[in-house]
Amino acid sequence: MAMGGAFPFQWPADPGLDAAALPPLPTVVPDAGVAYYAGAAGMHAAQLELPDLSAALAAMRREEEEAAGIRLVHLLMSCAGAVEAGDHAGAAAHLADANAALATVSPASGIGRVATHFTAALSRRLFPPTPSPPPLPAAADADLYHHFYEAGPYLKFAHFTANQAILEAVQGCRHVHIIDFNLMQGLQWPALIQALALRPGGPPFLRLTGIGPPSPPGRDDLRDVGVRLADLARSVRVHFSFRGVAANRLDEVRPWMLQVSQGEAVAVNSVLQLHRLVAADPPAADARAPIDAVLECVASLRPRVFTVVEQEADHNKPGFLDRFTEALFYYSAVFDSLDAASGGAGGAAAEAYLEREICDIVCGEGAERRERHEPLRRWRERLGRAGLGGVPLGANALRQARMLVGLFSGEGHCVEEAEGCLTLGWHGRPLFSASAWRAEEGNQSDSNADGGSGSGSVSEESNISCSS
Repeated sequence: MAMGGAFPFQWPADPGLDAAALPPLPTVVPDAGVAYYAGAAGMHAAQLELPDLSAALAAMRREEEEAAGIRLVHLLMSCAGAVEAGDHAGAAAHLADANAALATVSPASGIGRVATHFTAALSRRLFPPTPSPPPLPAAADADLYHHFYEAGPYLKFAHFTANQAILEAVQGCRHVHIIDFNLMQGLQWPALIQALALRPGGPPFLRLTGIGPPSPPGRDDLRDVGVRLADLARSVRVHFSFRGVAANRLDEVRPWMLQVSQGEAVAVNSVLQLHRLVAADPPAADARAPIDAVLECVASLRPRVFTVVEQEADHNKPGFLDRFTEALFYYSAVFDSLDAASGGAGGAAAEAYLEREICDIVCGEGAERRERHEPLRRWRERLGRAGLGGVPLGANALRQARMLVGLFSGEGHCVEEAEGCLTLGWHGRPLFSASAWRAEEGNQSDSNADGGSGSGSVSEESNISCSS
C-alpha cells in the first residue's frame, strides 16, 4: 500500500508514449461573464422549482388533513353509535380517540370547527357537568341572535321573505295587525315599516304585537324594543301601536291575549320557533302537543298570512345515531357557508349561537330537547292538518331573495323555489325554508274562543302608540 498520502493505484506507463513529447494541456481561465450567467441560470432554475415544491407540499397537507377529517368524522359517528347502544365505556374510548384526532385537524377549517363543537357536546353528554350550568339569560340569547343575523344571510333571507309575503297579503288594507312569535330585538320590522311608509296611497295604521320571554326585575325588554320601533315609525310618518306579550312558551299564549280587533288584516310571523313546540313523543289521548295548540290558535285568528321560516333539516329522529349523523352533516354545511359569507371571519358569537343548537340536539332527550328541526315536507303535513293552506311565494319574491342573498354572501349560496316555498341552500343543499300559509275556507274557528286565563302574561307597560 502506498504511504505518505500517495494515491494507492497508478495506471502502468505506456512504453510506446513519451510523456515529455506530449504537448502541455492548455490552461483554462474561467470567463467571469460565463460564470455569472451559469450561476444565475442555476439560481433561476432552483427558484423555478420552489413553487412546484411548495404546491406539492400544500397539496400533501390538504390530503393529510382531509384524511384526518374523514377519520375524525368516523370516530364521532362510532362514539354516537356506542351512545345509542348504551355502551358508555366504548363511547368514552371513541371520544378519547376523537379528541386525539382533533389535534391533527386545523381548527380554522370547517370540519375542524364543527368537529370541535360536536366533540364537546358528546363529552358533555357522556360526562355531564356538576352542577348543571344555568340557562342562558334572555338578553344574552338576543345578543347571540343579533350576531348570527350579522354574520350570514340566513336571518336576512328569513326576514326579507316573510316581510315580502306580509306586504303582498295586506296590500290595500288600512288597519294591519302583525303578531310576531319571537320579537327578540325587533330586527325584522324596520324594513317593513319603511316599506309601508312608501306604499302607494299612504301607509296603513300598523299594530305590532311582540311575544317574548319575561324580562328580569326592573327591566321591560319588550317595551324597549317597542319604543325604538315607535320612534322609527314616527320618523317615516307611519301610525304605529305596539303591545308586548310576555310568555315563557308560545303554547302559553291564548287568542284573547292578542286582542285582535274586527276589521284588522292579521299577519302572524314565526321565524325559527315552531320546531321547539314539537312533542318528544306522541301525547296522551286526552292531551294535545304544544305545536297543535299553537297552530289551532293561529288558525282561529284567521290571518291573511302566516309566515313560517324553519331550518331545513331532520333533527327529530328517534334514533340518536341518525339524529347525530344528520346534524353533523347539516352543521358542517352551515359552518362552510358561514365562512364564505363572512370571508372566513364568522365570529365566535355567531358560532356560539350554532353551538347551543348542537349541544341541545346531542345532549338533550325527551322534554329537555328543544331543537327538533324538521324538513319542509313534514311542516306541510302538520300545517295542513291544522286547517292552513299554502300561499305561493311568487317569482318576484324569488328574484328579490336571490338578489338579497347575493349582496350579503359569497359564492355557493343559492335560493330555490320548492312548490311555492323558498329555500336558502349551500352548494345545492337546502339549509333554511320559508313558506306562507293562511286559514283555508271553511275553517270557521272563533278568534275570540278560549277566553279563560292562561299562564302567559301581558306587560301593560309595553303598550306604545305613536301617530305622525
